[in-house]
Order: sequence, then structure tokens, then C-alpha cells
Amino acid sequence: MKNFVVKTIANAAALAVAVWALGDITLNGDSTGEKTVTLIVVALLFGLVNFLVKPIVKLLTFPLFILTLGLITLVVNALMLLLTSWLADSLDLSFQVEGFWTAIVGGLIISVVSWALNVVLPDGD
Repeated sequence: MKNFVVKTIANAAALAVAVWALGDITLNGDSTGEKTVTLIVVALLFGLVNFLVKPIVKLLTFPLFILTLGLITLVVNALMLLLTSWLADSLDLSFQVEGFWTAIVGGLIISVVSWALNVVLPDGD
């Protein structure tokens, strides 16, 4: 359970960095508290998408992973971010990613920041 909380916090922080760094990834809200709650819900949604959908997409695109020496991972991460944005919009959350190339850069930022935070933060083991 502790590991789940740490990963969710790391995802929320990584999403916050992507929102801060890229103007086309937006998080709207009236107050800091509202933005924080939205960011945590989006992080949970992002984690759920990565847990359920990403393995299926990776399996289906396995030949492309070999062919591109793993660079297709950037595209898969971007698609997961776009799917999260679409789901957030469906749930009336104020998180939006504008465009595929923004999702590519955002996915890269989220991956690097999330990895770094998971290395630094304790995982409960």
C-alpha cells in the first residue's frame, strides 16, 4: 500500500512538472487545493491507464520495439498521456494535453521525473 502511495505521489509530481514546463499541457482550477486534488486524481488515472492499457499496447507493438530499438516507447508513452487526457476530459477534470508532439515531450518529461522521484523516495520495502 505504501508503494502505491509513493508511486502516485511521484506520478502527480511528474505531471505537475510537465504542466509547468509545457504550455500545451494545462491544469485549470480556482485554487491550489483544487489543482492539487485534480492532479492526484489525474495521477491515479494515469497509473490505471499505464497498468491496464500499456502492457497490451506494448505486446501488440512488440515488433516495433525491436525494429526501432525501443524508441517506440516514446510514442506509447505519448499515447498513454493522450488517453489519460481524454479520460480526464470525460470525467470533467480540468487536465488537457493539446497535440501529439506535446504528448511526446510530456511523456518524456513525466518518465524522467517519475523515474528520478521513484529512485529518491522510499518504496516501503
